[in-house]
Amino acid sequence: MSAATDPLGGRPRWYRHPYNRATLYRFAEALSWMPRGLRLRLARRVGQLAPRFLPAERQAVRKTLELVTGTSGARLEKLTAGVFSDFAMCFSDLVSTNRQPTARLSGYIGSVTGAEHVRGLSSGIVSVTAHVGNWELAGRLLADHSARRTHVVVAPEEVPELERWVRRDAEGMRFVPRTHPSIGAELLGALRRGDAVALQGDRALGTRGDVQIPFFGRPAPFPLGPFLLARAARVPLVPAFCVLDGRYRYAVRISAPIAVGRGEEWDAARAWVAQLEGVVREHPTQWFNFFDVWTPFGEPAPSPVVSRSAGPAPETRR
Repeated sequence: MSAATDPLGGRPRWYRHPYNRATLYRFAEALSWMPRGLRLRLARRVGQLAPRFLPAERQAVRKTLELVTGTSGARLEKLTAGVFSDFAMCFSDLVSTNRQPTARLSGYIGSVTGAEHVRGLSSGIVSVTAHVGNWELAGRLLADHSARRTHVVVAPEEVPELERWVRRDAEGMRFVPRTHPSIGAELLGALRRGDAVALQGDRALGTRGDVQIPFFGRPAPFPLGPFLLARAARVPLVPAFCVLDGRYRYAVRISAPIAVGRGEEWDAARAWVAQLEGVVREHPTQWFNFFDVWTPFGEPAPSPVVSRSAGPAPETRR
């Protein structure tokens, strides 16, 4: 994925590579009848071939891994290929499981840590995750473990025919396009009713809602919206991640809640980014951002000053 300027709106937008087509999703869905071990081996092989057809994405991933891991040479090339292989496996699981009931997903889960953090909360929660491992599965499990209706904020799908594979309103989950005209009031109301709101926090939007935060020793833009929303609703923010473990099962990690007071939004964002950095350091081949995350829209502009009276800006990208 890369960033470009929207010729109609005059603001950056995300676009997908030419292989993001319904045909690929249908192919992956057609393989769902296979035993999972065989299906993952096939997906891993397809992932190993992908960099040949995606040179720009391969170069971006290589640059990221070089900074994240400090490796070079053959080791760096192996890690780069590993990102595409791991993505292919997670993608295969996404397409194969997204239409299944949550109760049937237990065989995919290796461990869940930190569930007590959300079970013990009486208020609504803002959950922030990232494009790490199988983040779609993390959202479904959050709804299950927190026993809350979960509103997942998403960008309008650029390829509408893909929605049947990547979105599923059911079992306590509801997908909310971030372009909905009353999304701010709607999400605030949901949080005050005790629901959960799930957002992605690792992709800048190219708007005034982005702030520069140190990430692996260099400033990178991150959206401040999730933290403004938590502060406005006076609810805790809960980081959550879902990665493949060594046995090809998913390890779900729910961290301790972060309290966001007035004027503390930036500090909360830095705390979350520090957790993201730790997860990426542990699982460098499972962070699936195929672009330069430090300068996705060119050279970064100075970070805005966070106003104490700023309202929620719950924007995110998937």
